[in-house]
Amino acid sequence: MIKILAPVTIVLFGVGAFVLLEEAKPEPEMKSEEIRPVSVYVEQAQQRDVALLVSTQGEVRARTKVDLVAQVAGRVVSISSEFTEGGIVSPGATMISIEDTDFQLALSQSQAVVAAAEVGLQEALATAEVARQQLRNATNASPLALKKPQVAQARARLQAARASLSISELNLSRTKISLPFEGRVMTKSVDIGQYVSPGTSLGSAFSTKVVEVRIPLDDDELASLNLPIGFIANGAVPITVNLSAMVAGKMQRWQGELVRLDASIDSQTRTLFGQVEIQSPYNQNVSQHQMPLAVGLYVKAEIEGRSIANAIVIPRDALRAGNNVFVISKDNKLDVRQVEVIHSTATEAIIGAGVEPDEQVIISSIRNPIPGMKISALKTGLEASEETPEETADDNGLAIAGGH
Repeated sequence: MIKILAPVTIVLFGVGAFVLLEEAKPEPEMKSEEIRPVSVYVEQAQQRDVALLVSTQGEVRARTKVDLVAQVAGRVVSISSEFTEGGIVSPGATMISIEDTDFQLALSQSQAVVAAAEVGLQEALATAEVARQQLRNATNASPLALKKPQVAQARARLQAARASLSISELNLSRTKISLPFEGRVMTKSVDIGQYVSPGTSLGSAFSTKVVEVRIPLDDDELASLNLPIGFIANGAVPITVNLSAMVAGKMQRWQGELVRLDASIDSQTRTLFGQVEIQSPYNQNVSQHQMPLAVGLYVKAEIEGRSIANAIVIPRDALRAGNNVFVISKDNKLDVRQVEVIHSTATEAIIGAGVEPDEQVIISSIRNPIPGMKISALKTGLEASEETPEETADDNGLAIAGGH
């Protein structure tokens, strides 16, 4: 019995000693881990007077363009050296000549008919005068006896002959093709020796006095310009439009004027189109040795719109999806605010409410942004904007909101 109890006693003693040691062990001290603030790039919101700048684009096109078409039949006998693609044509200068022999003969024939009709009228008038003298004492002399119908017939023949002469002169003039304005040749589709008939296409040309650019404007851009639908300049203070495009590897610039806005909204694009006119596009920058504003060129158009006093301006990079802006509060915590965007460009956003002057707005990305999280500003200004990585739509809704 004693042999059995001895091992049991030893085991119980060991268990008791282990329990006493565990209870006597001091508990480990619990330390709270401090949350590190998120480092971000920031810039200060600025308050200043701004002029809204509307930026859009359009294609240069000729305001006056003509398709040259033959109006008489004949063989092409000569073509001016200027009548070639890109050629400069003076107003009234003959570009194409159609063989006119038949028309010269028709003109001579019409002139002869007119001369004969004039003689016939003189004879009818003389005969009528003789009849009037003879019937001077007659009381009931008829118009026929007085030769009045014969005189009327002679007058009608002369009138018809003169009309035929005008047609002959017109047809002869149509053998010479010219432009009523100074312009450039766009296409040439005829050559010497070719027989043409009325309606045959000979080419096309456009006036170089004025070209135009149709620019689309959405509702926000229209508000920035502060112009009504259907606006027409009508000699008022001109609205200058600055045009630019890359040509031959260099940025070229021109100036035009906004002369009118359409009176209706495009049903497909839901935009309103404006008309910009540019005077002397091929001579505008000759003194600066720059390129002409060529028809067909796609250009950027910038128009200075209305002015706003004491506007709040923030970097465009600070504008998030849903018109939200991340602001650092006074206690260095993230404050998410929704703002009213009045206008935005590629670099700046002009807001009406939501951010106060000199507040720090965040321009860099934040993964999993939580309002109230601790924030640490790293740097501001140009250096920050240059080093800030481009935001993507993966940053939990941090993609920059669209705008114009």
